[in-house]
Amino acid sequence: MNHTAAAEATEEAQGAIPPSKAAGLRGHPWLTLLTVAVGVMMVALDGTIVAIANPVIAHDLGASLADMQWVTNGYLLALAVFLITAGKIGDRFGHRNTFLIGAVGFAAASAAIGFAGSIQLIIVFRVLQGLFGALLQPAALGLLRGAFPAEKLNMAIGIWGGVIGASTAAGPIVGGLLVEHVSWESVFFINIPVGLIALALGLWILRDARSEKAAKSFDVPGIVLLSGAMFLLVWGIIKAPAWGWGDARTLVFLIGAVVAGAAFAVWQTRAAEPLIPLGLFRSVPLSAGALLMVLMAFSFFGAIFFVTFYLQNVRGMSPVDSGVHLLPMTAMMIVGSPIAGVVMARIGPRIPIVTGMVFSAVAMFGMSTLEAGSGSGVMSLWFVLMGLGLSPVMVGATEVIVGNAPLELSGVAGGLQQAAMQVGGSLGTAVLGALMAARIDNVLPGKWAAAQLPPVSGEQYEAVKQAVQVGVAPVQPGTPATVAQTITQVSHDAFMNGMSLAFLTSAVVAVAAAGLGLLTKRGSTDAGPAVHI
Repeated sequence: MNHTAAAEATEEAQGAIPPSKAAGLRGHPWLTLLTVAVGVMMVALDGTIVAIANPVIAHDLGASLADMQWVTNGYLLALAVFLITAGKIGDRFGHRNTFLIGAVGFAAASAAIGFAGSIQLIIVFRVLQGLFGALLQPAALGLLRGAFPAEKLNMAIGIWGGVIGASTAAGPIVGGLLVEHVSWESVFFINIPVGLIALALGLWILRDARSEKAAKSFDVPGIVLLSGAMFLLVWGIIKAPAWGWGDARTLVFLIGAVVAGAAFAVWQTRAAEPLIPLGLFRSVPLSAGALLMVLMAFSFFGAIFFVTFYLQNVRGMSPVDSGVHLLPMTAMMIVGSPIAGVVMARIGPRIPIVTGMVFSAVAMFGMSTLEAGSGSGVMSLWFVLMGLGLSPVMVGATEVIVGNAPLELSGVAGGLQQAAMQVGGSLGTAVLGALMAARIDNVLPGKWAAAQLPPVSGEQYEAVKQAVQVGVAPVQPGTPATVAQTITQVSHDAFMNGMSLAFLTSAVVAVAAAGLGLLTKRGSTDAGPAVHI
């Protein structure tokens, strides 16, 4: 075999054939990016659009709060538990087929939710949505890893991140308009045409990205142990705010997660073809990127969770208005992600990641100073800074994780990136929620008494505290206007105290993540994977 033929064979094995050498448009890098962006757009849109529909679903179907929690938690659990295994499926059977199955399955599950007549069926189909969404996301990153050379991967992931940002931003606005003017079912039906477009483009454009070194069998014990560990961890985190962090049930789940995780690590050293070869973590940049993703998600998703309560319950905005007020942040993510990709292609990810986390920390600190009557201009300033800060971090950490993994583990690396984000977001929401609740419990009685409001105790106080924790003033019907105004002021002051502590904690976590960013670097070129196993 001559040198040119050998080079072409190497490129084919690594999934990096230039578009001119591909059959027609199949495998074209930028068209591959367009195709996977359409598919992942469904999952990103679904992440925020469904939240708007939840209150209407609960009303129409007579669902309880516990039922509605399962609508969200069932999806998140399925997604988090299955992500890394889904990535392995892509590595084994090809990311193209995995992506297509994920796109069709996600759209079909969405249609089934729209036609479901009971909350129980909705929960079942939401779990299926999570499973198919888990197939989609690592496969998308695996396809990008195979289609683009290392020096252009940052740019591709930057554009991919911009699409996710745009979809996330559109969710509350589109969801609000659909629920208000059509029906809650239309929130799910919108995924059907998107899924069909992703399927058509996928069949036409996508070329399989699979390395000859990929494992030929499945590590079934490893899948069971890792799935069990992820389930125990995420479920323990989700339930901790309700049960209490020191409650025996919480500890059983968290300790069980540690035990299952340790058993998984031991098994990986003995398995013939392990699910996640532990040698993957010999790459310091990859390990730093995964931990960075956890900290970033903890800081961002944990803190931003409370912003919606602030905008809707404290500021009195509608869901659509609150979505519009978040546009400065999401717009900066849409614009900033592709720009971050271009910059990283030139100078590498380290400086943009560190700078981005510093910007995010400043934004979090600024948001800790917000008051109940803060103007939109002040809010927009911090939202803009946060969007600019998060863009290079999400793009850079994703490229560091996926780019520093060999092609035969690109799906696992994509699953690891998404799993890190899910765990970090769940942990941030739970921990910051616990801190916020403790802060409100500490300041509310004093503020209530200082305002000379009628004393409350026992079950009454618990109901008041629960309302204040989401920014709602517990004003009973028939309460005199002056007393209602005082209750509202005290409740909002207590809520703002708790939110301030949550954002200050997020700022500290962001600073720690900035330090971790110093350990990151770009993945190696296609010719030589960064990690040798």
